[in-house]
Amino acid sequence: MFPEFRDLISQLKTEDSRFSRLFDKHNELDQQIKNMEAHITPATPLEIETLKKEKLQLKDELYVILKSASVSAD
Repeated sequence: MFPEFRDLISQLKTEDSRFSRLFDKHNELDQQIKNMEAHITPATPLEIETLKKEKLQLKDELYVILKSASVSAD
């Protein structure tokens, strides 16, 4: 996710607790969705879709933080 911000992501994960929480939650949802799609964890298509939307919202929030931090670092 966001390879162009790899270094900034590493920095923010240690310096910004909100970013770190959002990043961890995004990764947890990603794994949960993969498990559901692989039928490791039972789920309905609606449950999977709901989690995907939540994950996308988190990704959007992370991107806003990254863009803001990127601009302020310039």
